[in-house]
Amino acid sequence: MSGKFHYAEIIAPGAALFDYDNDGDLDVYLVQGQMLDPPVTAAASKSPTGRLFRNDLAITPDGRRTLRFTDVTEASGIAARGYGMGAATGDINNDGCVDLYLTNLGANQLFRNNCRGTFTDVSKASRTDDPSWSVPAAFLDYDRDGWLDLFVGNYLSWRVASSMPCFSPSGRPDYCSPNVYQAQPSHLYRNNRDGTFTDVTAAAGIAREFGPALGVSTADFNGDGWIDVYVANDGQPNQLWMNQRDSTFKNLGPLSGTALSAHGKAKAGMGVDAGDVDNDGDEDLFVTNLTGEGNDLYVNDGAGLFEERSAPSGLGVASRGYTGFGTAWFDIDNDSWLDTLVANGAVQTIEALRRVNDPLPLHQRKLLFRNLGAGASSAGRTSVRFEDATARGGAAFELSEVGRGAAFGDVDNDGDTDVLVANNNGTPRLLVNNIGSRQHWIGLRLMGKDSPRDMLGARVAIVRDPAPTLWRRARSDGSYASANDPRVLVGLGQSASAPRVRVVWPGGATEEWSAVPIDRYTTLKEGDGK
Repeated sequence: MSGKFHYAEIIAPGAALFDYDNDGDLDVYLVQGQMLDPPVTAAASKSPTGRLFRNDLAITPDGRRTLRFTDVTEASGIAARGYGMGAATGDINNDGCVDLYLTNLGANQLFRNNCRGTFTDVSKASRTDDPSWSVPAAFLDYDRDGWLDLFVGNYLSWRVASSMPCFSPSGRPDYCSPNVYQAQPSHLYRNNRDGTFTDVTAAAGIAREFGPALGVSTADFNGDGWIDVYVANDGQPNQLWMNQRDSTFKNLGPLSGTALSAHGKAKAGMGVDAGDVDNDGDEDLFVTNLTGEGNDLYVNDGAGLFEERSAPSGLGVASRGYTGFGTAWFDIDNDSWLDTLVANGAVQTIEALRRVNDPLPLHQRKLLFRNLGAGASSAGRTSVRFEDATARGGAAFELSEVGRGAAFGDVDNDGDTDVLVANNNGTPRLLVNNIGSRQHWIGLRLMGKDSPRDMLGARVAIVRDPAPTLWRRARSDGSYASANDPRVLVGLGQSASAPRVRVVWPGGATEEWSAVPIDRYTTLKEGDGK
């Protein structure tokens, strides 16, 4: 930070968890920024670049795990030359090796994985080097042709030269709010299957409406078998782009009940994730917001209509004192109910911290919420409640930092979800879960029939007669400017029975496997089931 309160300083960074070398464990990519003004010291002149760390996980015969990471950035060929914001991961050419897309303040970069531990910058050749200010991005197969397309969420029209002075309520210089600048349209790119993409934003109908996008989550929200796109906007109504199954989309945010808060207000949407929080078989939404607003829980009725339930769920009031960014639905304790973590950090000066001369008066604690399960409400609807479990989260939750991105995945392959938190102007944190593996679980990697890539968007049913069926999906998007583990990890609680697994593939086919082993990862390939 230069002391001039340049807006872009407070938006990043994101992070990524992905297996770039196909050795079975998750590696780490950390997004970096630079000085936006000319450096004033010799130390500042060494601009940092994004870093790739290889996971050298060691597991002894008795199951003990040792995590070690090696910085392989230079050898990998990843030269992240932009002012970094976020990361997205997906296999764009169906070769079984995960590629990396980086969003920036300025031209984005796409690095194709060469399957040899190295990457090639194909940003211009692929025609995905969007020159705007992009923050979130997601790979998805929106047209069900078997190839991953790309959605890029753009934020505001801002550059250092257009920076405007803004002030805190006390009259001191501070970071601006987003309404000072104009929003930029997001973009949808169709995969041409030859290493290039075509910008189909206008043809798909997405150019008609846009806001300052900070979060994106893709899922089948109305159960029609086609992937939809939800976009969280900063200070403007959120959008739910429903797939019309003809390569076009319609924004049903207002009609679905997901555009505004329960009080009809547009909030400062940042992080977002979709998941079946009440275990009724459909995708619910969670959106993090600004201090004083509280986070939002939108519960799906199965047809793509939602009810905002943050207050009765306990998620709203407990989050009002925080500005939330990275988040996801994940099962902390593997009891089969999805919980959530939120990385927090302010975007404008916290006056209480300024008064004590805090050098970075934006820091806040992370929050951890445990799902207590669903029951019938007084209105006859299924209700779900959460308890604030932050105090039980360990020493990491006592830290007060400027949290931004959060990537979720099983870093040590022990059957529970760990969290990589990217802090603004601070140390990243790898939070290793020591609770979930105490209960039973099932881990699945879903691979395509004609390619060995992860089938993002596939839905999975864990059938546990007579217990309720659990629905999850393969995805790498969600959270905030970050990429997640594409494997499906499902907690089974105390159940030691091997369940049936039903997979609804992105192309529409459904297959089933019987007695899939528990407490381990299994690869399911399209075409091998019945």
